[in-house]
Amino acid sequence: MKPLTPLASLLLAVAAAAALIGLTFAIEPFRSYQLATACAYLCAVAGLTLLTGAGGQLSLGQAALMAAGAYSYALSANALADAGIEGPLLLLAPLGAAVLGAAVLGLIIGCAAGRLHGPYLAGFTLALVVAIPAVTSTFSSVLGGDQGLWITVEKRPAALRGTVSNEQWQAWLAIICAAAVMVVLNNLLRGRFGRALRAVRDNDAAASLAGVNVARTKVISFTVSAAAAGLGGGLLAYVTQSASPGAYSLVLSLYLLMAAVIGGIGSLAGAVWGALIMVFLPYAVNSFTADLPVSADFASRLDGNLAIAVFGTILVLMIMLAPRGIQGLLSGAGRRIRGRRPPGAGTPAAAVVVPLAGAATDTNAQTSPDAPGTPGSAPDSRTSPETLSTTKGQR
Repeated sequence: MKPLTPLASLLLAVAAAAALIGLTFAIEPFRSYQLATACAYLCAVAGLTLLTGAGGQLSLGQAALMAAGAYSYALSANALADAGIEGPLLLLAPLGAAVLGAAVLGLIIGCAAGRLHGPYLAGFTLALVVAIPAVTSTFSSVLGGDQGLWITVEKRPAALRGTVSNEQWQAWLAIICAAAVMVVLNNLLRGRFGRALRAVRDNDAAASLAGVNVARTKVISFTVSAAAAGLGGGLLAYVTQSASPGAYSLVLSLYLLMAAVIGGIGSLAGAVWGALIMVFLPYAVNSFTADLPVSADFASRLDGNLAIAVFGTILVLMIMLAPRGIQGLLSGAGRRIRGRRPPGAGTPAAAVVVPLAGAATDTNAQTSPDAPGTPGSAPDSRTSPETLSTTKGQR
């Protein structure tokens, strides 16, 4: 799926955001919470789509970048709250800090991993996720150790209290941020940077010969992807009001990568499907295990492990049956439906077929002595001038 034009992407994002915000009035608060979580994951999956799907750089460290955004949000929000600052600044400044903190980490990773490829790059980024608990334990006085940090967040505006729930307000904020990320990434992929990124993915040597700065392109892609993941981590910290190392483990990194592949890692639209699956599939699996007539101990073991098994099974089936993911299936189905439509009346094919059919009919009609085309007989009023001219040409 090709990136949309800037105007089309903006209009689509505004329409989708308005529809989702309206949807929050029709669903229960818990569903609004799930929607906010899905939007937070969408930012991270969309950033991974740019890095891995368009750039071809396999990364398993997206959870570490989300953790950087979450802890940046937590530290800045708590510092502002301790200083007595409230209002929009307490809401927007921590989100900006989340984007900035993750982008700086992504810049460092990009500079360090600019010459790595394939499994070497995956192993390097994997080490970042594994190191998160050690980092939080080493700096436990600042990062809270294994327990993490509780965050002072800005609640919904006073004018909305009584009419809009807190979960609705969180969903609104997450929806707007996710829509902004999708617009920015779409415009980047559509422009010169996107073409350079795809050229580096296909053949970095050929891209270098064509004038593309390969190292700079890789560093920028890591930085942009990290900024998107950092915003997702900041949103997740705002929704859960906490930042802990257990929330950004290796399992989350694998989930993000699987979600991008299942949804369709070649397009940003696939990131939407992947984020929805990340939220609603584990919930459906947990609801299913809760209804099973098994012991509580066995049910607790199934809660996490069964969701991973189902996710992995879906991933294997999608790779075998639909390598382009859910969005690829939908795009292919749309092309097949458009291909089956009969040509319209104004197409060149229809303009050619109709006169030939009329000419063949009138030629066969000449075998009758009363046929309109025989000498001495009047032309039939139902015969069009185009048909007569075609018949004369054939004679």
